[in-house]
Amino acid sequence: MRESRFHNRRAVSIENDQVRVTVLVEGGHVAEICDKQSGVNPLWIPHWPSIEPSVYDPAGDSVYGADSESKLLAGIMGHNLCLDIFGVPSEAEAAAGLTVHGEGSVVPYRIEVSGHEMAARAELPMAGLRFERRLRLEGRRLRFLETVENLSAYDRPIGWTQHVTLGPPFLEKGVTEFRVTATRSKTAESDVAGGKSYMTVNAEFDWPFVPCPEGGTINMQVFTNAPVSGGYTAHLMDPGREDAFFLAYSPHSKVLFGYVWKRADFPWMGIWEENYSRESPPWNGKALTRGMEFGVSPMPETRRQMIERGSLFGHPTYRWIHARGKLHAEYWAFISAAEHIPEQPPAL
Repeated sequence: MRESRFHNRRAVSIENDQVRVTVLVEGGHVAEICDKQSGVNPLWIPHWPSIEPSVYDPAGDSVYGADSESKLLAGIMGHNLCLDIFGVPSEAEAAAGLTVHGEGSVVPYRIEVSGHEMAARAELPMAGLRFERRLRLEGRRLRFLETVENLSAYDRPIGWTQHVTLGPPFLEKGVTEFRVTATRSKTAESDVAGGKSYMTVNAEFDWPFVPCPEGGTINMQVFTNAPVSGGYTAHLMDPGREDAFFLAYSPHSKVLFGYVWKRADFPWMGIWEENYSRESPPWNGKALTRGMEFGVSPMPETRRQMIERGSLFGHPTYRWIHARGKLHAEYWAFISAAEHIPEQPPAL
């Protein structure tokens, strides 16, 4: 493995004439899927200093918030893996050292590269899981092959979400456009934005028109133009389709970006927005993001809440993995030039 540096982090890259892909060694984050012609990387690079999760020290933390999310935030970038929970740990789990979204985004990865292919492998000791992600760059497409292996001798439920987060300059208020194979949808069941959301709390709706507290709806196919806001919505991917996707388009750079996956693997998408609303460290009212988070669970919540919820809109809210068993998933990311946002992913 030949390491490089990416925003002060240990990283490994694969590239061709069109696209460069960069993965962080610690946490395994896909930090960059860069269109080399335009120089645009749609993925979010936080404004705060990024450090390796292994050197994060809560006792001396004055930057990242010193809570169960801080180790993740200290190293978060781009597309991170949520495994084996999607959301916060319980108080007991946090006291035992579990971070928000589980170990998948904070453990070290062993990375091997061969030409346009990369394999990243990690053990999740607290969860008793082994994870492997294989990446293959094919023109303007990036193929993901993932395996989750249960090292324990009992069947168990897991959360498993691809936390893809977009940021500036690709993400622009009132400008960036989206298409998603979403159907039934629901806003967060509590006020997650401290009264700063443009979305009605705990409201069901049909994509893309989210209801507003003062009445009316807002079309989520264009990123918000609110001065300050935040929010989270859960979306059921169309059960009538075998595939699911999201598309994101920047009219200014003419760059189209997206992911395509099998709906049976990841039937849910969560859309998280942070629009200068979080004032605590490390956010400090300076972050602009939109997370397009596809996975097996609709809501970020504790393990107990995930299991007790059981289903939403008649569809399961977690995945089972057998004792000593394996789960597999295949999906694609792509980046290309476009004159406008299409209604379907392009043939690349």
